[in-house]
Amino acid sequence: MDYEEAVATFFTTPPEGTAFPRAVVGDSPARRLRDALEPLAMHAAFSRQVYDALARYGLDVLGGYVYGRGAALGDVPSALVTSTFAVFPSSVIDKLWRQGRAAVDPTTLVAVRDAATAASLRTVLGDVVSEAQALEAAEALEVAVDVADGTGRPLFSALRAGPNLTDPYGRLWRAAELVREHRGDSHVAACVAAGVGPCEMNILTELWVGYPLGEYSNTRGWPKQHMESSIARLTVARFVADWRITEKGRRFRAGIEERTDAAQRGLIEALGAELEPLIAQVGPWSDRCILAGCYPFDPRKRAAG
Repeated sequence: MDYEEAVATFFTTPPEGTAFPRAVVGDSPARRLRDALEPLAMHAAFSRQVYDALARYGLDVLGGYVYGRGAALGDVPSALVTSTFAVFPSSVIDKLWRQGRAAVDPTTLVAVRDAATAASLRTVLGDVVSEAQALEAAEALEVAVDVADGTGRPLFSALRAGPNLTDPYGRLWRAAELVREHRGDSHVAACVAAGVGPCEMNILTELWVGYPLGEYSNTRGWPKQHMESSIARLTVARFVADWRITEKGRRFRAGIEERTDAAQRGLIEALGAELEPLIAQVGPWSDRCILAGCYPFDPRKRAAG
């Protein structure tokens, strides 16, 4: 998938009047921090500048995302990457992981991706966010992620153990990415504990944030048969009915969110009084990334991840 194909797939125009999903508006501090940081944290996945840098090594958008995000884990089998990403079919991850490894070694990939993302964020934010402001926000987040518990959080722990970035905009991105991976690992653990399978995770989330069934989950590459069996299981559990999430399903999905929030309590408490000013500060920076075309403008996508 080249960049234009990715834009056509992920940057679709939402229906008129689509607002940030009611399910998460005004929610917990951990969730509000996650939503404020999401476009910053995912800058490497959607920036044209980063894509061009990785394309020189033979990686397309999906390859850059899978190999770029998973490279922190090191020289591991694709099955481990699949288990940590959680919401993609193993066949998709295996293909992209093998292609990426054949195209470029992980050390080079990490260095190129880090430098390109920092440069891209500088381009997008540099005229409204000074180096000092980017560094101040990064340092506040770094204090929190440094003390955050890495137990059972492989992507977060691997990324935290990786190379330190020196560019202020790069540090801002990496700190945001670490918060995202901490929450992602925590969310996967909460889903697994609740007995939710990987395809079901996608379906519950898309319905919870207001997508029609299949619009979001179909972008993850699940075969039709697997989608149908997952919908059937959710229907039997009375979480889904007539292609919509039920009230029981909403309560169930909200419970998973609450357990995810609880798993981030230490990180949030480490921010202390800096949390609310930080959310107010970085939210508009993420909006700037969206306006620059470096993240999809559908608010449901920002909420879904």
